[in-house]
Amino acid sequence: MIPLLSAYMVHHAVKELKGEQTKGSLHGLWAVLVGGLLCLLSVRTQQPRIAIGATPFLLTGLVWCYWGWHAMLKCAFPFFFLWMAIPLPGFQQATVGLQLISAEAAHHGASLCGVETILQGTNISSADGKWDAYNIVGGCSGIRSLMALLMISVAWAYLADSLSWWKRVILALSAIPLSIVGNAFRVASIFVCAEYINPAFAGKTWHDWSGLIFFFPATLLGLMLLHGLLAGELPFIHKRKVVTRKNNAEQKG
Repeated sequence: MIPLLSAYMVHHAVKELKGEQTKGSLHGLWAVLVGGLLCLLSVRTQQPRIAIGATPFLLTGLVWCYWGWHAMLKCAFPFFFLWMAIPLPGFQQATVGLQLISAEAAHHGASLCGVETILQGTNISSADGKWDAYNIVGGCSGIRSLMALLMISVAWAYLADSLSWWKRVILALSAIPLSIVGNAFRVASIFVCAEYINPAFAGKTWHDWSGLIFFFPATLLGLMLLHGLLAGELPFIHKRKVVTRKNNAEQKG
């Protein structure tokens, strides 16, 4: 999805440049030089992700050379959006903290639905022994969902032209709390399903499909509501109309 979203954002930027005078500049060669050095570094270190990271510099530099500074600023963000496709080192360690957060939040979330659980680290078991213990492993930490939702929220914020820059930053970063909360409710729903429906169904079918059925619709709805709140366009928020009336002297004149 990332190359497709990047291409759409470039198309969006080009539409805004229609009718404007463009003038290329050789200063864009500096960006091309940075991209070339990164490609050379990639070959020397045998790290393909560095070469992929050089792509936005090369594309931005070429746009700068041919269409100028203003066009480069419009297209830079869609090009550097491609960085979100690069697997980052150290993310495996980041899942540990998210595992603990997901386990703690799911433990309390299940209790709100009347399901008593016992929490031991990342293991959650039924307090009355109705189902076997579940372990919140790295795949259930929400890190994958976080990256996917962050990709969507960043693209959403970029295309939200009606919002000011600080509101767009809030909209982009909202993926982090939305992902943590949404994943906690998803994991809690597995325990609720195990308690009231069937442990085998909860541990296999619902576990595999709850992300698509429950997590992403809920988090995308959260993004939509936050966008409406920031834009002041929610149905229950009514803008006050200001009516100005001229005085009698002005009307007679």
